[in-house]
Amino acid sequence: MKRVSVKAHVTFLLLILLVVSCKQESVRRISIIETTDIHGVILPYDFIEKRPLNYSLANSATYINTLREKEKNVVLLDNGDNLQGQPEVYYYNYIDTVSPHFVAEVMNWLHYDAGTAGNHDIEAGHRVYDRLVRLYSFPLLAANAVDKNTGKPYFKPYAIIKKGNIHVAVLGLTTPAIPTWLPEELYSGIEFKDMVETAKKWMPDILKEKPDLVVGLFHSGWENSNYRHPEEMEENGSAAVAYNVKGFDIIFTGHDHRIANKKFINSYGDTVLILNGGSHSQDLAEADIILGQKKKGKRQLTISGKIIPVRNYKADTEFLDKFKQQDLIISNYVDKVIGNSTAEISSRDAYFGSSAFVDMIQKVQLSITHADVSFAAPLSFDVSIAKGPVTVGDMFKLYKYENMLYTMKMTGLEIKRYLEYSYSRWLNTMKGPSDYLLKFRMGTDGKPVLTNGRAWLLNQSYNFDSAAGIDYTVDVTKPEGSRITIKSFTNGKPFIMSDTCRVAVNSYRGNGGGDLLTSGAGIAPGYLKKRVISSTDRDLRYFIMKYIEEKGTITPERLNNWQIVPAAWVKKAEAREYPLLFGTGR
Repeated sequence: MKRVSVKAHVTFLLLILLVVSCKQESVRRISIIETTDIHGVILPYDFIEKRPLNYSLANSATYINTLREKEKNVVLLDNGDNLQGQPEVYYYNYIDTVSPHFVAEVMNWLHYDAGTAGNHDIEAGHRVYDRLVRLYSFPLLAANAVDKNTGKPYFKPYAIIKKGNIHVAVLGLTTPAIPTWLPEELYSGIEFKDMVETAKKWMPDILKEKPDLVVGLFHSGWENSNYRHPEEMEENGSAAVAYNVKGFDIIFTGHDHRIANKKFINSYGDTVLILNGGSHSQDLAEADIILGQKKKGKRQLTISGKIIPVRNYKADTEFLDKFKQQDLIISNYVDKVIGNSTAEISSRDAYFGSSAFVDMIQKVQLSITHADVSFAAPLSFDVSIAKGPVTVGDMFKLYKYENMLYTMKMTGLEIKRYLEYSYSRWLNTMKGPSDYLLKFRMGTDGKPVLTNGRAWLLNQSYNFDSAAGIDYTVDVTKPEGSRITIKSFTNGKPFIMSDTCRVAVNSYRGNGGGDLLTSGAGIAPGYLKKRVISSTDRDLRYFIMKYIEEKGTITPERLNNWQIVPAAWVKKAEAREYPLLFGTGR
């Protein structure tokens, strides 16, 4: 019998181990996590409503760190809109501009690999986002935000992220609709290009890098209505890119705050995973990828997606300890008393007629601009400010966004058309007192769709503009477009349709946001800037705070310059519909 030497045994075992090792290396794994539309929810506390939260970026950190402990290759991406929402970010955007920015400190500590700039990041202005680009330890992307002087992307167009022996290419795009919402000075020198054209332009360069995966990181929502033949730049153009541009394996979307986890087949017959992690740090989107050996020159990929509810994870204790000083600073800031109110005000009143909540904004806008007419809406759907001390935090309830205040020129006829359009989004045409006054999301049974016992409005309340400075009625028995009767200016001066008026509007509206000036008043988008007489140099919330500080004590009152008629029908409708909206009667 032939004997085998010990050396031969060792050699044989080494060959087996080598084969096993090669097989193990041929199957590679990687996970990609997306945060998106955080809107300042960094710590597990609502600094506006002053209550603890069971979700935040601190909670997300627990899941992210746990995954990193289990998996060798984890990519962490952010999809924009971090610089607006909670006082946590406002404070470091505009109040303390010397200390390291809280967002940069947090995201660097979490070791993000790349991020995309969102529209609310651009809204913070050059001084803020240019500074953050320098502070971030990762690239901020947006290939379609192009420098007008050089023709090159203002931010980085894409990033190649290396985890072990896996190379991931990430193309960043942002919604090109930014100019329809923001004053040009906030993005001076930048123009926003079409998403599909930009993705087609950069894909060849990305593929030359020979990445293992190609990922889209798009601060733009998933809109399926016209993605096959996009004829104009879309606010939510992620579907158009997915369908018309070859090469993407995964596309992370954002901006629209809608959770998504779906497989999509594009025009080339390729399957693309679409993921969206929602908003306000409530969920994470995760893609898990297995890369097998190539067969006949083709990659072998297994890609799956999942949504992680962040409330299932406690806030990371190390995270909380690391940023406890910022927590204290922000708490002191929002608790600062700026005045006193003699009455409670609530945005709930704004849907059925003149309200002290919206009229507070109207008064400030008229006071600052000395305009003839002011337009304003309830920017927060359901908030209230209590009687008694008024704090900085309360101002984030009263005025949610960092809009500037414009003074614009409009004719009387344009003002009427503007109001007709606003109330058409808001109110139904009633044939009798039993009809619905408000436009709800309706089910097939003809009744409002209820979620947890409460109904949802069909359209966003921040586009429900009413006017101050004029006296008028809204007759809901009449068809849309012919409901508004303007009696006169509130000071008694006759209101003449052909006359030109000075009108106070926020910058979102003044740049075309909500379509009230364009589709409503009939002003061509290209002429909006020509109508602007002046603009404030700070956000409107800042001026509201100054207004209250100067007054010391405010007495919130309804202006009662407009009403919905017939009054008896409205009264009955309000009694029925108020509980539908808010789950309780008055």
